[in-house]
Amino acid sequence: MRVLELCAGAGGQALGLERAGFDHAALAEIDPDCCKTLRANRPGWTVLHQDIREFDATPFAGVDLVAGGLPCPPFSVAGKQLGDLDERNLFPDALRIVRECQPRAVMIENVRGILDAVFSDYRRYIQGELGEMGYSTDWALLNASSFGVPQLRPRVVFVGIHRDVWPHFHWPINLDSSPTVGEALYDCMAANGWKGADAWKRQASLIAPTIVGGSKKHGGPDLGPTRARAAWAALGVDGRGVADEPPGADFQGMPRLTVRMVARIQGFPDDWHFTGKKTSAYRQVGNAFPPPVAEAVARQIARCLSVRTLATRAS
Repeated sequence: MRVLELCAGAGGQALGLERAGFDHAALAEIDPDCCKTLRANRPGWTVLHQDIREFDATPFAGVDLVAGGLPCPPFSVAGKQLGDLDERNLFPDALRIVRECQPRAVMIENVRGILDAVFSDYRRYIQGELGEMGYSTDWALLNASSFGVPQLRPRVVFVGIHRDVWPHFHWPINLDSSPTVGEALYDCMAANGWKGADAWKRQASLIAPTIVGGSKKHGGPDLGPTRARAAWAALGVDGRGVADEPPGADFQGMPRLTVRMVARIQGFPDDWHFTGKKTSAYRQVGNAFPPPVAEAVARQIARCLSVRTLATRAS
């Protein structure tokens, strides 16, 4: 099955789709560092450095799935929640792209704020537009910690599938088992022989707060505002910045996470390389859709679509 991915970022959703059995027809992404990351890790992918507001999807007519992680600020409680009045809202462009290439399914990720009551009319508008194109749709709030990722990270996933096979779609079942921060990162923290690694692991006995990517308008990388930093401090992590290396043998105090550690907390494999300087790499990780969550939803979509494929072959 083939997928056209929009706002692909640094590959979190792309990895999940790949693991679920989808081949990428193309990936569109506006950030040049993210594009470099995608090309570095998957040289065979067609990565288009492009704003989807200017994207012509007609060459991709007939793909099985259109997927994307559309910009979150228009709906985030951390912002003004301007929704469709925010110039960064790309739902209209995603709907246009769906009309242009008529996929069998649609999968879009966004922040939990889009489920707020203030956006109920807009959600109905999106569902109505897709309904006119022949899709049945649903929204679900999924926590990354329910799919083996060591952080809560609630995210909304929107799925639309052609009505003829929609009854075969089911949301993934929560695993309700994730490693703690200490379990996930112990080997990284101990990599340079840090004598305090064992004690740190015992303290870091919970899942992480939600990783934030931050804004290009604000300084270097850190793990979030005051409340988030307090939660990290309870886990024995200094959230005021990101380290270049794990703590040394005689390090004292609270260590900072490296970009690789943050990537693990997002569910990325260790062999996924993030290009660019530390601040850019951290933001690529922090803004990602955790691959295990994307994979879980994409597998359910693939199973649903395979029902149609098998029925067609049988006839």
